[in-house]
Amino acid sequence: MDIASNWKDYEILDMANGEKLERWGNVYLIRPDPQIIWKNKSFPEKWNLANARYNRSNTGGGSWKYNKKMPDNWQIKYKDLTFNIKPMGFKHTGLFPEQAVNWDWMISKIKNAKRDIKVLNLFAYTGGATVACSYAGASVCHVDSSKGMTTWAKENIASSGLADRPVRFIVDDVVKFVNREIRRGNKYDGVIMDPPSYGRGTNGEVWKFEENISDLVELCAKVLSDNPLFFLINSYTTGISSTVLENILKLNIKKKGKFSHGEVGLPMTNSKLILPCGIYGRWESLD
Repeated sequence: MDIASNWKDYEILDMANGEKLERWGNVYLIRPDPQIIWKNKSFPEKWNLANARYNRSNTGGGSWKYNKKMPDNWQIKYKDLTFNIKPMGFKHTGLFPEQAVNWDWMISKIKNAKRDIKVLNLFAYTGGATVACSYAGASVCHVDSSKGMTTWAKENIASSGLADRPVRFIVDDVVKFVNREIRRGNKYDGVIMDPPSYGRGTNGEVWKFEENISDLVELCAKVLSDNPLFFLINSYTTGISSTVLENILKLNIKKKGKFSHGEVGLPMTNSKLILPCGIYGRWESLD
């Protein structure tokens, strides 16, 4: 497992009974997590620090309960990157801290390439990977079907001091956009995708991970440049092995390079416990 252990503004303080107690800068949140099936709290007294807790509803969804005063939004840093955080519906905050593992990997690949790199970031959400790749010197095309998430990504780029960097923000259905790029002959040196388990596009297009991921990777392989740098698939879909993601890449990328797969996780402070948070499949050039 690749563990995102280089955070200073984020940490898990404790986890038990289906919940994790997290510090986001100076704000403490309790959020549900289905992987936390053990019942023993390691630091019971710390749970009183929480500014807010997200409570799931038995009928679906849920809501935040606020225990202490806290800002509507605030910022945290990861190394030189700055992200805007705010509690959203369905427990989210606009950032997945475990993805720092992939940010570091992409930054290293781009910087070591010593050439101009174009990156396509699909299902790009609030732009964690967009910020990382832009910071590393790549030009980035950021694609997401949500206008609100795309606006948030623009704010993260600006907060990280990267507003003058070449980033193209596209609000569109991913499959439709990639098909247009193929017709235009546009190519990319890096492709990132973080597809949902289930979702709908801008015009109601239905996305199901198990049914659509293989076709999408096959499609996106057609926009890879003649000398590509990497291809990354992230997933949080329950029941899918990271080996499956690597297999799909092997079937669709015929370039020389290295294939790998694995889990990403977050450490708990003052503990040996690790929270598994998702999986990835990667292809990377060895040049």
